Amino acid sequence: MAVNVEQSTETTVGTKVRNLLIVLVAVALSVALFLGLRTDSSAVSLTSLAEKSTPLEVAMSNGKPTLMEFYANWCGSCQAMAPDIAKLEKEYDKSVNFVMLNVDNTKWLPEILQYRVDGIPHFVFSGSNGKAIAQTVGKQPYDIMSSNLEALMANAPLPYAQSNKGEVSAFAAPVAPTSNSDDPRLHGSQVVN
Repeated sequence: MAVNVEQSTETTVGTKVRNLLIVLVAVALSVALFLGLRTDSSAVSLTSLAEKSTPLEVAMSNGKPTLMEFYANWCGSCQAMAPDIAKLEKEYDKSVNFVMLNVDNTKWLPEILQYRVDGIPHFVFSGSNGKAIAQTVGKQPYDIMSSNLEALMANAPLPYAQSNKGEVSAFAAPVAPTSNSDDPRLHGSQVVN
């Protein structure tokens, strides 16, 4: 009987040690995961960009060209662009106003209507006189935004934006459309005379 009690005690101690090790490893992994996620996330938030942005009234009257961004905190593309916008702002803040307008704030409804914001992020490029020159909608690569800002500062046509006059870049499709009356996508082919 002494052997069974001794063996039972060893099993109990072994189980306790094993369980303690499992708990310690789980805690260590949880802490590492938590810290890893915190350092992996962007230090730049849309809220911090908005807090640092130039007020719209100042931007429209201070004689500098302006990049206006219509955004929402829930917008994935807006969030993804935040680090690039912060980098652009750091690079061009002496020469360009950066204005952030949250589309969820009804205060900006007149501007949302004026610039026909129907998708976000929506960027409006304004000249030093405060008048809108061109717009872009959707996630834009850093290089394209930088090229547009360079042109904006030089008072030149923006290479990657639609002008407010309805002009667009000189894109020509490499293939001309065919006129195939058998194409099922053509609704006229479905009509029987």
